[in-house]
Amino acid sequence: MDDNHLIQQARQGDGGAVRELYQRHAGRVYAVVKRLAGHDDALAEDWAQEAWVRAIRALPTFRGDSRFTTWLHRIAVNSALHGRRSRMRKAGREAPMDDSFSVRPAAERTVLRLNLERAMERLPEGMRKVLVLHDVEGYTHEEIGQMLGVNPGTCKSQLFKARARMRRLLTPQPEEESAEEEMACSI
Repeated sequence: MDDNHLIQQARQGDGGAVRELYQRHAGRVYAVVKRLAGHDDALAEDWAQEAWVRAIRALPTFRGDSRFTTWLHRIAVNSALHGRRSRMRKAGREAPMDDSFSVRPAAERTVLRLNLERAMERLPEGMRKVLVLHDVEGYTHEEIGQMLGVNPGTCKSQLFKARARMRRLLTPQPEEESAEEEMACSI
């Protein structure tokens, strides 16, 4: 069975056709992203998986103007480049830790995690989406704008507001500090 026939079946929801396309072309997709990932096999696997997710989602848009392998190759390259940009953005925001840094006790980490979750829940949905997509997932404002169907400037504004609100929500209030001190004294 040729690729075109499998593509038609896959578009109609045939999981077997999707598996067959994957089995035929997974090696090539992995090889493409591996060249961009260097010696990091785990990273190459992540990027290849992302490429397949994008390809399967975009399969209905494949017009057949080029060969399927050419189309798939372009998706794989774009996925790897996107992954690389995302890693570089995250690395640019990270700073080396001071050697004197000590690991917080597990109970303190749990409290911090719960506080973060509560603060995130209190954000309006639009702010929360932009904050997660940009600061956690590493997408650009342009990419987020496309995903959410809004102007990139709106994303920047929402991110600014979300960060400001998170700072306010995570800053202990005077009455919270005294309650924490009372709890610490009673333990």
